[in-house]
Amino acid sequence: MTETTGTVSSFAAGLSAAEFLAGVEEAAERFDAATYPQRELPAEDWAVLTRAGVLLPVLPTRFGGRSSHVEMCRVVEVLAERNLAVAVHTAVVAALALRPVVLWAEEETRREVLPLFAGPAAPKAGFASTEPGCGSAMSGLTTTFEETGGGYRLRGRKHWQALSATASWWVVVAKRDGDAGREYGWFVVERSDGFRTTRRYEAIGLNAIDYGVNEIDAFVPARRRIDIGAGDLSATVDVYLAGRALIGVLACGFLRRIAREARAFADARRVGRAPLSALGFVRHRLASVDAAHTVCEALSHHVRTRLDLLSDLTPSFPLVLAVKTVASELMVAAAHHYQQLAGGEGYRSGSPTNIAAQAFLDSRVFTVFDGTNDLLSQQLAQHCLARADGRPLSAVLASWPPTAPAVAAHALDLTFLDGGDGQEHLVLAGRVIAYVVAAACLQRWAEETRADARRARAAAEFLKADIDRVRVEYDLLERLGGDA
Repeated sequence: MTETTGTVSSFAAGLSAAEFLAGVEEAAERFDAATYPQRELPAEDWAVLTRAGVLLPVLPTRFGGRSSHVEMCRVVEVLAERNLAVAVHTAVVAALALRPVVLWAEEETRREVLPLFAGPAAPKAGFASTEPGCGSAMSGLTTTFEETGGGYRLRGRKHWQALSATASWWVVVAKRDGDAGREYGWFVVERSDGFRTTRRYEAIGLNAIDYGVNEIDAFVPARRRIDIGAGDLSATVDVYLAGRALIGVLACGFLRRIAREARAFADARRVGRAPLSALGFVRHRLASVDAAHTVCEALSHHVRTRLDLLSDLTPSFPLVLAVKTVASELMVAAAHHYQQLAGGEGYRSGSPTNIAAQAFLDSRVFTVFDGTNDLLSQQLAQHCLARADGRPLSAVLASWPPTAPAVAAHALDLTFLDGGDGQEHLVLAGRVIAYVVAAACLQRWAEETRADARRARAAAEFLKADIDRVRVEYDLLERLGGDA
């Protein structure tokens, strides 16, 4: 460990959680979305964040970190309230790239890599799995590995990696076909090993993050293979779950700001002699934004108090899917309400009165990040049906601990889910399950935090309305049949 890293370690170790987070909040002010340029995050600005210690919660204390799940959540939430893209930037490095190294890499690799990220000039790291022609269907990936000369040769092509051109370290997924069948491997790769960016993509939104195409022809020492699982893709489930869970935390910080600024804009904007907020449907839009924030505050509370991102998340698979799908949908919906309230000014980049245009652009991608919501909804429904033992889905949800409290408290009639078994029904059923999980999280959050009862009730009514909208879609599927 270098002298600099040691200094940072001792300094961080001496801070209380409150002092540490206060430092992160101070650093976050520099990146406020209303004033910070919409551009790729420069190295010197990343250094501002790493000097504040934004990566330390994911790192073990013996490597200079703080090893705190709660602090990791708080860091992401604080950053998301200031700048959603910067928060994602940090979450990618911490949850998708460093977490697998912390949990599963060999000790020698941990000692080689992790102290680098505890220092004030920490590099960036990413997770390389998605390939051209292979999106969510990971079984179709073509990047290969083979053993050679005390290590592994990796060859292939990846794309849409966050920090494609700027990350120095990567966790790369590859495959090997042999007589015993297909085997998957995870490897810690340094860019200089043979990881090259050949093309940059221009994404719409989240401009602080760079994306592109990466060619891999790398030799990786044997010690840098990560022992994640049995060599199949089941281990990938856990790798993705941390990032998906943090979307609930991101949404909480992001929507806190959107709710605050949407209301301030509507109060300040005059329509004749009255403020915009005096109009009936404007009040309804503001109530919807407030409800979205409340639900995501409850989801963030669930992630912070019921999960541990520094341990195996596989048992929480269904609940994390619900958190991700509901939080991402509410982010987009609330950002759209904000843009509607801001009118033409809400479509203007760099408007002095609001951040609605950028907020809408930045939020849209979350419904397809880390698996599209349609796919994850289908998986959630399949997970519940696999445990049905011949019972209808509505009966499963009435007794399943993550949903049963909400079904009972709101007297939810979910029998409409018991008809139809096509893929389209599974997607819609998964959406309902996610809303019911969110309603149960909301109920528990209100009890544990003694939140404003009126605020919790209003948020619950909006979730029930979401369920009713899916009920209408179910009916539409039945009436249109194969002609839809």
